[in-house]
Parts: sequence; structure tokens; C-alpha cells
Amino acid sequence: MTGSVGRFTEQAMAAALHEIAARLGVAAGDAQLLRLTNNAVYALPSAGLVIRITRSHALHDRALKVARLATWFEAVNAPTIRLAPNIEQPVRADGLSATVWRLVAPTPRPPTVEELGQVLREFHALGLPPFPLPEWDPVGDVRTRLTDAEALDAADRDFLLDWCDRLAPRIADLNAQARGLVHADAHVGNLLREADGRVVLCDFDPTCIGPWQVDLAAVAVGEIHFGRASAHQALTSTYGYDVTTDPAWPTLREARELKMIAAAVPLLASTPGVADEFAVRLASVRNKDHTVRWTPFVDLTSRTD
Repeated sequence: MTGSVGRFTEQAMAAALHEIAARLGVAAGDAQLLRLTNNAVYALPSAGLVIRITRSHALHDRALKVARLATWFEAVNAPTIRLAPNIEQPVRADGLSATVWRLVAPTPRPPTVEELGQVLREFHALGLPPFPLPEWDPVGDVRTRLTDAEALDAADRDFLLDWCDRLAPRIADLNAQARGLVHADAHVGNLLREADGRVVLCDFDPTCIGPWQVDLAAVAVGEIHFGRASAHQALTSTYGYDVTTDPAWPTLREARELKMIAAAVPLLASTPGVADEFAVRLASVRNKDHTVRWTPFVDLTSRTD
């Protein structure tokens, strides 16, 4: 059980996985840990499943939202992955929540940023689901992450909280201007290619109502900090809009940077390399030095994103 081996460690997540697999009546002997960030994501190839387990006791409501959204996505044939059938979701395990999905096996041809633009146009055209969704609230998300920050320096915590306080009214202004379906973490890493070639979105933890421009910001900000030349132009050409010319761009950029830094907070004590990269990112923002290159968390180990 997770309580006996630490709150959100890899060992704790593995224990939760085996508890969930036993409850579902499937074998977990071939489980593959795909990601260990804000969720622990496991593939169970023999069962044809992917299990996403929250690494916080505070995120049950988010898992409920994701399960409800995924049900609606299937009903409207959205370009998204599908929940596993005949399972009441989310599944609970020792205070944590999990969603269970159909496995999309890797294909030789990975999705591209051009396909991200096409998928986002289709996704934004869905309209709103027939049930309420939270507003885009990157500041609230960061504050939630800070509640489980077991290894965060007090000065860094204060900096992040002050940043949240400064950004919050600007986010509220944007939300007052637009209300559309927003994925809120739209980048190529959250695309999968199904066996028939269709490209679909995954990871709906942050999905919400807000300004659609949010979904174009991740690639643009990633190009700035990771040096991914031409990615933003490719997305702009396919989607048909350059978010960096939008009056809201400074706020969208800052909100994305805050998310990219705070994503590491729950992982500082448990994932190798994350603390050093967190320090690099935070220092570059503190110093307003946009020439500093960030390293994607996925490059630090094979099991982080």
C-alpha cells in the first residue's frame, strides 16, 4: 500500500498500480512505467490498457472530470483517446485516483506539430460539453501543486506564490473575454497515432473552458525555451493563427512558463535530475534571461515528461 512506502514515490505508485490491476482482474506483471510526473502512467500491454494514477490526494475531482470528459469525447467522436470500456471510473487506490484507458501502441511514424494544428482545429470546433467545466486557472493549479510540495525551498515557494498573485488578475481578465473548450496542455507529446493513422489527443487533466489561444501557446513557449526551431511556424501555418501576435500573448506566455516550472514541484524529492532543472528554469525567470536553454523533463530520465 502507498502509505507504507512513501506518499508519491515510484514504489508507492507501483503498489497502487497492482492494487488497481487486482481490482480490475487483469495481470500487471508486464506493466511498463511510461511517465512519472504529476501522474504515474503505466502501460499493461497484455491487458491492452493504460492506467494513469494521480500523485496527489487532492486531485480526485480532476480524475472525475477527466472520466466524464472522455465519455463525452467518445460520444461525439472527438480526436481523443478512449477510456477502457465497462469500468466505473475513476478507480480509487489508497486515497489516490486513477483512470483506465485503451492502450494505443506506438507506431513507427510519430505525430507532428502540423498534425497538432489539425487536431486542435477539430478539437476547438467541438463546442462545449453538456456539463460544466472549470475555467482555465493555471494559477489555481500551481497553488494546488504547492500543497504537496515535500521538498520545495521556502524562498522558492514564496516566489511562486507571489508570481501566482501577480498573474491571477490577468488570467481572470482573459477568461472574461472568451469561453471555449481548451485542452490547456497542447503539445506534440500529448498526441498519439492510432493503428489506422488517426492522430488523437491525450491527457485531459487541465482541460477546461477559457481562451482558445491557450492551446497555441505551448509550442511557441517551447520553441523559446527549448530551442525547437520552426515548430511554432509549422503550427501557425496549419492552425491558421499566430498566437505571438495576439494582444494576450504576454499573459499566455507567462502562464505557460509558470506551469512548466511548477510541474516539477511534486517531483523534486523523487525524480532524478528534476531538482537541478527546476532550479535552472526558476533562475532564468527570476533573472528575466530568455537565452537560457531549458531541458525537457523527458530528457532527464526515460520515465519523466
